[in-house]
Amino acid sequence: MLRIGASLVSRRVSCLIAFLRCLRQSKRSACTSYPQGDSNMANLLNGIKPILLMGPGPSMVYDEVYAALAKPTLGHLDPYFFKIMDGVKDSLRVVMNTKNPVTFAVSGTGSAGMETVFTNLVEPGDPVLIIVNGFFSKRMEEVAVRLGAKVDLLEFAWGNPIILDKVAEQLKKNRYSLVAMVHAETSTGMCNPVREVGELVAGTGALFLADCVTSLGAMPVDMDEHKIDALYSCSQKGLSCPPGLAPVSFSPKALEKILTRKTKIPNWYLDVSLLVKYWEGEKRAYHHTMSSNLIYGLYEGLRMLLDEGLDKVFARQIAMRKLLGEKLAKMGISFLIPEELRLPHLNVVNVPASIDEASVRSRLLNEFRIEIGGGLGALAGKVWRIGLMGHTARPENVDRLLAALKACL
Repeated sequence: MLRIGASLVSRRVSCLIAFLRCLRQSKRSACTSYPQGDSNMANLLNGIKPILLMGPGPSMVYDEVYAALAKPTLGHLDPYFFKIMDGVKDSLRVVMNTKNPVTFAVSGTGSAGMETVFTNLVEPGDPVLIIVNGFFSKRMEEVAVRLGAKVDLLEFAWGNPIILDKVAEQLKKNRYSLVAMVHAETSTGMCNPVREVGELVAGTGALFLADCVTSLGAMPVDMDEHKIDALYSCSQKGLSCPPGLAPVSFSPKALEKILTRKTKIPNWYLDVSLLVKYWEGEKRAYHHTMSSNLIYGLYEGLRMLLDEGLDKVFARQIAMRKLLGEKLAKMGISFLIPEELRLPHLNVVNVPASIDEASVRSRLLNEFRIEIGGGLGALAGKVWRIGLMGHTARPENVDRLLAALKACL
């Protein structure tokens, strides 16, 4: 009996010692993995190296915008911050060519802008037509379906132009509350006929929605003239700012739809009827904590754009596309889209046969510090997407890319 008891005590002591060893080792590992107050710990931010951004977004950021981002943070209800917000609204109206009072920037990326516009303008059961000829118009369908809309798709093959006669035929066939399309289709480099479709939609009573994520600030966007009732964009492409803000604008007709909805807007954070109370008037109603520093950056990016002049910016991008095209042609590389349908600032080119496009992009990034984009969906592995948006569209950048691409090929 005593032997059994001694043996049991011995085993328990052994287990306790083993447990204490494991606990000590665990603490040592924890201290190794998560050092507290170690002045020698590497700061990962110091490892960031400059990269030439020549993909479908983000684009290169103005030095002046970086300086603006570093300005002292103001509170989101600071009266001086409201003045800067008003300056952003005024500049956005100029770039969008609109007089819409409800024009502001949503806290979030371009996808948040898309969610904002659809969430406010679409109710369950609403008939919605989405014109599709690329990746991002399909994303519109996903959002509209989640909101309970009855969605019809008018689809054209990726890289093929929208046929206006078919749009007109579809609009005669059914009555819609909303018609949506992408202005600059980033997946193919196609410029879609927003003006012509806007004319067709205007006669039906439907709202016309345009995705201007890749077009705003990089090519003409004429919201009022093209009868666009709602649009959304982003800060990191044609506006040459960091990502994080999504400019949106609503026509009086679109605002009426928002204010006379039969159902409550299902998203509180993106509810335009609440957001306008923060963005307008002498007294501002608190809604959420807007990033003052991101607004500084957008304010400065818009100022840089307008100081240079929109026409000059657009012309500079077209000139860079021509330069890129001429030099790519000498390398045997062609564009996916015919010149007359091509975007001036987002160039989708065919990958030469037998080339592993992902390996080339990887080498460009790791060896030459240049980022370009690959294909999406059906075009994955078949094309490169080269951005010449805003501040990126400079001859030295085109030359640097082509020299590196030549080395890789």
